[in-house]
Amino acid sequence: MTTVHYQGSLLDTPSPGEAVLRPLAGALRRTPLGQGAWVDLLPGWLSGSDDVFLDLVDSVPWRAERRQMYERMVDVPRLLSWYGEGDPLPHPGLEHARDSLSGHYSPELGEPFRTAGLCYYRDGRDSVAWHGDTIGRSRTEDTMVAILSLGAARKLMLRPRNGGDSLGFSLGHGDLLVMGGSCQRTWEHAIPKTAQPVGPRISAQFRPRGVR
Repeated sequence: MTTVHYQGSLLDTPSPGEAVLRPLAGALRRTPLGQGAWVDLLPGWLSGSDDVFLDLVDSVPWRAERRQMYERMVDVPRLLSWYGEGDPLPHPGLEHARDSLSGHYSPELGEPFRTAGLCYYRDGRDSVAWHGDTIGRSRTEDTMVAILSLGAARKLMLRPRNGGDSLGFSLGHGDLLVMGGSCQRTWEHAIPKTAQPVGPRISAQFRPRGVR
């Protein structure tokens, strides 16, 4: 069993072992980004998220990856796990989250969310560089990527691909952020490294078919 030094949120206090999703309708706050891109934000969407986080740390088959960086192989600075279409998710809270997102966004998106990618940021040294999720249909089509943040808060940054000011969202403890419209093509996002003392965080990204 993995030992995690983690300070939960005092505001994340449902009944023990119970994870509860807030209704999405009327609670999401949409921010237009320009060029057809937007983000929706709902802080504290999943209450009881700290228990879900701790369960996932121990139950998910986390894997480390290495990637080519210029002329050498380097460690990917986070742990990963991927769940494709039809794969059972590792916690019922994630199943409920995916179904709730599909129910709310399908009229706008035109399809349900079908896959889930999990990233485990163990401390401030773990990160993800600037990128857009542009593998597959999202390279040429509008789509949505929904991110449910569990554990300690980390800063997710967004910046326009063609230059301009960046903006950031501090996400953790059951917060939801949805990137929609042209966001994956016209904007980039990142989780920067930080020298500040931060706790571990898990990001669950829900995507429709054919988007990575």
